[in-house]
Amino acid sequence: MYDALYARQSIEKKDSISVESQLEYCRYETHGEAYIEYTDKGFSGKDTNRPGFEKMMNDIRTGKIKRVIVYKLDRISRSILDFANMMEIFQKYHVEFVSSTEKFDTSTPIGRAMLNICIVFAQLERETIQKRVTDAYYARCKRGFYMGGRIPYGYRLTNTVIDNVRTSMYEEVPEESEQLKLIYSMYADTDNSLGDIVRYLNEHQIKNLRGANWNTARISEMLRNPVYVEADIDVYQFFQSQGANIYNPASDFTGYNACYLYKGTVSTTRKQCDLFNKEIVLAPHKGFIPSKTWLACRIRCLNNRQSTKTCKPKNSWLVGKVKCGNCGYALTIRKAKTKWGRYFVCSQSGNHGNCKGAGCTIYADVLEEYMLGAIKERLSEFQKLSCVTNTGEAQKNMTKKIRLTQIEEEIEELLSKVSGASGVLMKYIDEKVSELDTERKALQEEIVTANVTDTEGRLKQITNHVKAWETLPFEDRQAVVDTLIKVIRIANGNIEITWNI
Repeated sequence: MYDALYARQSIEKKDSISVESQLEYCRYETHGEAYIEYTDKGFSGKDTNRPGFEKMMNDIRTGKIKRVIVYKLDRISRSILDFANMMEIFQKYHVEFVSSTEKFDTSTPIGRAMLNICIVFAQLERETIQKRVTDAYYARCKRGFYMGGRIPYGYRLTNTVIDNVRTSMYEEVPEESEQLKLIYSMYADTDNSLGDIVRYLNEHQIKNLRGANWNTARISEMLRNPVYVEADIDVYQFFQSQGANIYNPASDFTGYNACYLYKGTVSTTRKQCDLFNKEIVLAPHKGFIPSKTWLACRIRCLNNRQSTKTCKPKNSWLVGKVKCGNCGYALTIRKAKTKWGRYFVCSQSGNHGNCKGAGCTIYADVLEEYMLGAIKERLSEFQKLSCVTNTGEAQKNMTKKIRLTQIEEEIEELLSKVSGASGVLMKYIDEKVSELDTERKALQEEIVTANVTDTEGRLKQITNHVKAWETLPFEDRQAVVDTLIKVIRIANGNIEITWNI
């Protein structure tokens, strides 16, 4: 029988001990006995998927090994579970374990206890290192540094300097970006599906310039990616409404830079909103898809995920737009065996949620009827209005939208300080909120008026759809709602509608 000398080194660094040096320590412990050397170079100790380790364990099971010698405990394992399983096998085949620098004797209870304590700290060290790496990654993300990965279609890499640090950024490839502009413009038209776009590209022999085949999955991925958008305040508000964590202030969303989307450091099990707790950072490169077009496509993608088989009678064409005014989460459809049949309820209420609900019973049929009337009234208002817009007016309108978002954030911050506020502070908060609310209402009216002619052609088509509402397909009803309405908030009998126009 032999002694087994095991050595592992994940990364070769100046301050790490080499495999050969580890083996030199282990050879001393053999005291002239026969031994077999097992090594793993370039493998982490987080698991046991290592060729040298697996070969040693196979030799143990065949009875060739009587003792395992390592330089240090963490060279063989950094996982409590893996170490426990390994020690169980050692005991089964009567194999001793020796750490040459830590002097463990596994034949005694105190020796086994010390081993378990040390492996706990070895795992803690590994998890601490992982946390530092993750934190460093997201710190660089928030500064707009290029973090590697596949280069999105439509861009190439070019060198740049950010905060006196050399890095890379994306640069538009005109031949590829023209294809993307076509794809976005087609999908923004609700008459075109992803399948229609793929067929159009193939029929017109519009080839993917990187040699890949066009398919619906690839196009859907492109349509969801904010790396292409000219990110303005509308994009900011969209991500904000979806629960994303936005690193840059609203004033930075000027319609020039695109965005990076990161997974974020907070895990979530929410399935209905795939942007919840994601990290949004303005990228250093310029976008080339107008925000209006990108948002139309992104909202379609979002509703497709949220409303799988939404044409079932139990669902509603308002699903995805209705939010609880108390907690901000979506209201979903519940079916009941009553004369009303369908109800909207808060997705965070009940046994598994923290919200007490919207504060009232929301019958789906009643809400749909109310919203149809509100849509008709909204459209009738626009038929009476007219105005002329130009580039200068559009820029002024964007500035107003940015200020409106800032006002809403200021009001929210002031209200968060109400709890525990003194009398003097409470008076100041009331006056400031009242002042900001007055400014907010004035800006909202100005923005609504400025948006009229920009949507004139689309509104005419929507008006025709609304007139034929009873015969309109379910998908077309959703498309009308997507165009006209940003969000509907309901709380305690009050309905607040935020319009897109």
